[in-house]
Amino acid sequence: MSGTWVDVPEGSPFTAANLPYGVFSRPGEQPRVGVAIGDNVLDVSACPVPYADDLRVGSLNPFMSRGRTAWTELRERVSDLLGDSAHRSSVGSHLLPRDDVLLHLPFEVADYVDFYSSEDHATNIGRMLRPDAEPLTPNWRHLPIGYHGRSGTVVVSGTPLVRPCGLRKAPGDDQPSYGPSLRLDIEAEVGFVVGAPSALATRVPPDALADHVFGVVLVNDWSARDVQAFEYVPLGPFLGKSFATSVSPWVVPLDALEAARVDAPRQEPAPEDYLRTEEQWGLDLAIEVRLNGHLISRPPFAGMYWTPAQQLAHLTVNGASLRTGDLFASGTVSGPTREERGSLMELSWNGAEPLTLPDGSTRTFLEDGDTVTMTASAPAVGGGRLGFGELRGTVQPAHAG
Repeated sequence: MSGTWVDVPEGSPFTAANLPYGVFSRPGEQPRVGVAIGDNVLDVSACPVPYADDLRVGSLNPFMSRGRTAWTELRERVSDLLGDSAHRSSVGSHLLPRDDVLLHLPFEVADYVDFYSSEDHATNIGRMLRPDAEPLTPNWRHLPIGYHGRSGTVVVSGTPLVRPCGLRKAPGDDQPSYGPSLRLDIEAEVGFVVGAPSALATRVPPDALADHVFGVVLVNDWSARDVQAFEYVPLGPFLGKSFATSVSPWVVPLDALEAARVDAPRQEPAPEDYLRTEEQWGLDLAIEVRLNGHLISRPPFAGMYWTPAQQLAHLTVNGASLRTGDLFASGTVSGPTREERGSLMELSWNGAEPLTLPDGSTRTFLEDGDTVTMTASAPAVGGGRLGFGELRGTVQPAHAG
């Protein structure tokens, strides 16, 4: 679809080539599914569309579970309703100003898995933490490393981020101490939302990504680096990650990103057969991260070493099943230059090189009151660019006690 009768301001992330799904409500009304177009939200369940009953609830899960045929059918119908001016009189009344609605978590999160798929990020972390050793662990180029997160603390953009507490031990301390994290960080990531489930004890090949993944969101995997550093040996991240993970409120359909697909970087050694695919599943997404309104990083997603298709194949290779609402994230997106690093730990080189903001203030890690904002754009089918909307979170002081 190349056009629409809806007024879409120039530069809007929500073009007619995008049509992302979210969940919204107005005062006194129940949440339901909407589609973003320009500065408006289409109350899609009130329109003559298939699967309308699935869309009258406060979650995308019922509709997502129907699978790719249904996803394509609804997208084509919404494109027709918004593209053909003959539908203006019947559909126009169901367009609501986006500023007048409250956006909710768009799907019920079943399981949450976070990967570690940027070679630049993994190399930076390795150089900081293991300066006398190889920066990448021996397994890194053989499989997409990840950890199983906490689905119950995935929150929608705008949810305040309360500074977590935990045990932390500075290098010069004799004993650990309990208290608020002093090294609160961000991780700029991209998340993939599973719609169609898979059966237990079956594998999902990488070529089947589009059969299972409904769409894409932005992710900020907040991290308490000091808590994480003390707890992670030998089993990995736990409380340093599980207090909150923020996602953007709009799920961009995978079909909308067809023009963004690119080849992934060359992988050496060649991956195992279960990770090989002829499909192009690198994605040319341009991410921007802002701290208190100041642009601090532009992480490039196209350079990610492991693709979402390989991540999906790896997380099911042992027979683990997919469920509707599963979320798997890319891991921190970083590029080769300082301006492309997707975490404050990298931007400040673990606190040794404070980041200077345009207002003259400096940061190594987040302070109370700081607001982190992420946006991203991608090439759109038919030309131009589409966007993911805004992912925002503001740090609040730790709770007393």
